[in-house]
Amino acid sequence: MAEHSGTDQPFNILIIGQQGRLMYEALLFAASLRANSPDFAGQLFVATPQAGPLWGDHDPSIRNDEVLAALGELGAQILPFESRHFGAPYPYGNKIEALAALPEGEPFVFFDTDTLVTGDLTQVPFDFDRPMASMRREGTWPKPELYGPGYTGLWKSLYDRFDLDFESSLDLSQPDEYWKRYLYFNAGYFFYKCPRVFGDLFLRYALEIRDNPPEELCCQVFDPWLDQIALPLVIHALGGGRDTLPEGLLDGSVTCHYRVLPLLYAREDDRVIEVLEEISQPNKLKKVLKNYEPYKRLIYQGRGQKVRAMFDQNDLPRREQALRNQIKRAGFWMR
Repeated sequence: MAEHSGTDQPFNILIIGQQGRLMYEALLFAASLRANSPDFAGQLFVATPQAGPLWGDHDPSIRNDEVLAALGELGAQILPFESRHFGAPYPYGNKIEALAALPEGEPFVFFDTDTLVTGDLTQVPFDFDRPMASMRREGTWPKPELYGPGYTGLWKSLYDRFDLDFESSLDLSQPDEYWKRYLYFNAGYFFYKCPRVFGDLFLRYALEIRDNPPEELCCQVFDPWLDQIALPLVIHALGGGRDTLPEGLLDGSVTCHYRVLPLLYAREDDRVIEVLEEISQPNKLKKVLKNYEPYKRLIYQGRGQKVRAMFDQNDLPRREQALRNQIKRAGFWMR
């Protein structure tokens, strides 16, 4: 792969951490960042929602002293934020609300916490003036009804609602009424020059879609897709698009959005397995990670390698659900 000169702009990284699985995923992310991007000079923020009315009786904040200490040693800064609009009913909204807590006017990259850094992030040529998000996606939304509007009618209703130019968002190399023709991302990563500008727009669009959707969307389901419905509108409004980064870096040689560990072992490249098993070996980290039962079994007791052996990585099932079902039948599914 060709060398990339990277970006000269310092930037911050945002991930979400909370009590339970996400705090352990945050540890793996932080360890992989330090191991594989030693020249990263920005701040890694682990944003943590605080207890409040939208979380009911549950306190989502990280309350594990060992995890907090380990994150601190890896250079992460805990960033508390309030859930004013989403909380437990829609936890994916954390990535929208946490943006308001980041330093204003400083470029940022958001990553889903179930991501490993497998290469040098400082060599990625981010154009922070032109935002983008993950193209490792499936056509999960919308689902046109038989007698309702098609993809064009559904998406255009949103662009019209927010006074955005619909035509310039289309990929004209894709057929009409095929989902890839329309701007759609996975929200596993996104970036921009200012978290406040991006976050304010993201929040405004998401709340409008949730609370006052166009009539054309009356039969569409917004949970869990709300963040991914609003995201392309935000990116388009801010002058970004689907190709502001070279292919093959994020969700490629530099990062891996693995989703859950059993899927990581089943389908990701050998390099990803190597990174996971290397970063989780230092005794200080191992002592903390082993407290989480899925990690104890998959990483340290070898069950992950048993999952690996179940599949030919060059001939995987086409559908993720088939992978999940095979792992579950073998008794190795954990999250």
